[in-house]
Amino acid sequence: MAIDRLRALSALEKKTLWLATWMIHNANHLRPSEDGLKVGGHQASSASMATIMTALYFAALRPEDRVAVKPHASPVFHAIQYLLGRQTREKMEAFRGLGGAQSYPSRTKDTVEVDFSTGSVGLGVAQTLFSALVQDYVRAKGWGGERPEGKMVALIGDAEMDEGNIFEALTEGWKHGLRNCWWVVDYNRQSLDAVVREGLWSRLEATFRNFGWDVVVLRHGRLQQAAFAEPGGERLREWIEACPNQLYSALTFQGGAAWRKRLLDELGDQGEVSALIARRSDAELAALMGNLGGHDLGTMLEAFEAARAHDRPVCFIAYTIKGFGLPLAGHKDNHAGLMTPAQLEVLRAAMQVREGHEWEPFEGLDLPEAELRAFLEAVPFAQGGSRRLTAPALPVPEALPVPAQPVASTQQGFGLLMHELAKSDTELARRIVTTSPDVTVSTNLGAWVNRRGLFAREEMADLFRRERIPSTFNWSFSPAGQHMELGIAEMNLFLMLSALGLAHSIEGERLIPIGTLYDPFIERGLDALNYACYQDARFILVATPSGVTLAPEGGAHQSIKTPLIGLSQDGLASFEPAFLDELAVVLRFALAHVQREGEAPPDSLLRDEAGGSVYLRLSTRALEQPRRAMTPALAADILQGAYWLREPGPNAQIVIACSGAVTPEAIQAVGLLAEDRRDVGLLAVPSADRLHAGWLAAQRLREMGQRDAVSHVERLLAPLPGHCALVTVLDGHPTTLSWLGSVHGHRLRALGVERFGQTGTIQDLYGKHGLDVRAIVAAAEAAAPGRPVRHLRRVS
Repeated sequence: MAIDRLRALSALEKKTLWLATWMIHNANHLRPSEDGLKVGGHQASSASMATIMTALYFAALRPEDRVAVKPHASPVFHAIQYLLGRQTREKMEAFRGLGGAQSYPSRTKDTVEVDFSTGSVGLGVAQTLFSALVQDYVRAKGWGGERPEGKMVALIGDAEMDEGNIFEALTEGWKHGLRNCWWVVDYNRQSLDAVVREGLWSRLEATFRNFGWDVVVLRHGRLQQAAFAEPGGERLREWIEACPNQLYSALTFQGGAAWRKRLLDELGDQGEVSALIARRSDAELAALMGNLGGHDLGTMLEAFEAARAHDRPVCFIAYTIKGFGLPLAGHKDNHAGLMTPAQLEVLRAAMQVREGHEWEPFEGLDLPEAELRAFLEAVPFAQGGSRRLTAPALPVPEALPVPAQPVASTQQGFGLLMHELAKSDTELARRIVTTSPDVTVSTNLGAWVNRRGLFAREEMADLFRRERIPSTFNWSFSPAGQHMELGIAEMNLFLMLSALGLAHSIEGERLIPIGTLYDPFIERGLDALNYACYQDARFILVATPSGVTLAPEGGAHQSIKTPLIGLSQDGLASFEPAFLDELAVVLRFALAHVQREGEAPPDSLLRDEAGGSVYLRLSTRALEQPRRAMTPALAADILQGAYWLREPGPNAQIVIACSGAVTPEAIQAVGLLAEDRRDVGLLAVPSADRLHAGWLAAQRLREMGQRDAVSHVERLLAPLPGHCALVTVLDGHPTTLSWLGSVHGHRLRALGVERFGQTGTIQDLYGKHGLDVRAIVAAAEAAAPGRPVRHLRRVS
């Protein structure tokens, strides 16, 4: 006999709440603590989501749907996965411990399959919107049709709606005709520090409707709706809906007797209302007042099933109580609060969980275990195997043709390389998708877009072209287009790259995302960039122009510390090439690197087998290009981070190391120094990041017993005599290269930009910030004492 769905879901809701609460209690009160720190875990925030997530995971979701779980509901997520047989008891016992279930759902750190990482609030929410747009992109190309379209679902804390990136994403969703996206707001009206302001839901509702979303407000559960149908019920409804958030929370915490007193004080002596209240015991009255829409399984199921019938975006505003079902329900301090052992024992008795049986999936439930197991085996969400899809890697050419330009900037070279890819008839070219926050033309993507077009689900002609108005660019939109144009919001850029960069796993289709922006504005979207890397999204980021070399633009557009971001950001290989042949090598590497998904062996210095994303810091400064053959050895050196532009002699007194746009100054300085310092060398550093990563990895391997581990930079600098000094220079913070002196203990002077820039010529600003030839020569003279450099006065 088939089990009654609501009875089964009610039992699973109860068990989910218990397991989530016990998991946190175990981590904080029972598990040995070596450091004495509070582990935490958010019992109250988890409890407010138990009903919503029970309805979703055990009934409403389908295998093709993808979910971003509210960070503080992680224990509920793990409890549900445990009941579905996808999580282990050992991981839950180690919750928030090394190797255990993570504090916030993580694609890369949890062993259970997480669709979208969450933790930095607001980002997982917006990720679902951009993933829905990527699903439309994939389907418009005729790919992935063997699977049904899925819903991209975000479970949101109401305080999370304060995050500005959510509203930036809403704008972009509206512009692109968002479909198949659900946002479920856990409207418990409490944030970390306080109670949410009155009337917030009405503002949210208006906002979503203005952007074309359906809004479903789930305020009352079925108990309340039944009470409203009784005589006097309408008056009770009016009181509930007018009750201030703080008062509702306080009365919830105080319980049935407090509810009775307040209701009778404010609604008593009205005959029918008083009788409605009198017909219920204190416990029944507390249950009635706590029966908000977000805690009523039937109400939630009806709402989800209705939304499944169409593809419009839907915002569900589900009224809940923070800590629902727990002794701390409604208390304004419950966010970081933990139940005491005594409170836990009260809950244990209510849940009928015997001591020693706390982790058993069906302990204390009224329904037979066999029936519940059968129900769980039939849950739609759990059908269909692994949620992590795969896509084959695309072939990448052995080399990209180097643009034949005697003088060119790396930004120009990037545009030329992309144009060559656009002209090619390859699967790689068809799978590239570019995106930019309204700087497509000024980052040299115009030629690519002219050939490959802009993406939209419906055709939109270029009106200027149709009216025969001359224009360099053809802005025609169509489903065949391969460029996603965004508004000026860098958070949206990185979230779009994150969504595109997970298409192989979410959609089972390989895309090669390439995003462009001005280098200084990486910092405006840095949280989203970090988030994208954290969940191992794969993309190529091209940031240009960069540094004070963008001289006429002034300090607001001149980046300083972005090389340090490239050096320190996990999951992102950073490059700053000076020449077009270097750029061609690096871009070819990037096209392959974003597709690698292997396991790096323990002795791998750069972990290239595992792949990752790539950041190219480019410039608008046109440099004279070297005439040289790109040998395999030179290409390998470029990708490892450095090579000799001028190899030092055996008695070298000074070596100049440079990156990017200041390379001509370094070359000229070496020429001036050569007459007064012996065996001067010039080291080009296209990737301080990879050079540094290899050095650190080699040190770790030697410390672990692999004595023969040697990094690329150690081999390059090993021939230098101990008295040799180093001078490093780049258009960025000097710390980026300052570590080179530590490799073999050489004296080092690091040149770079430490203060905000301003307008001027390149020569003006290089002089002001100590990047010009004079500054390099002066630093070398001081670092390697000897006779005065004769040409120093000439360049002063």
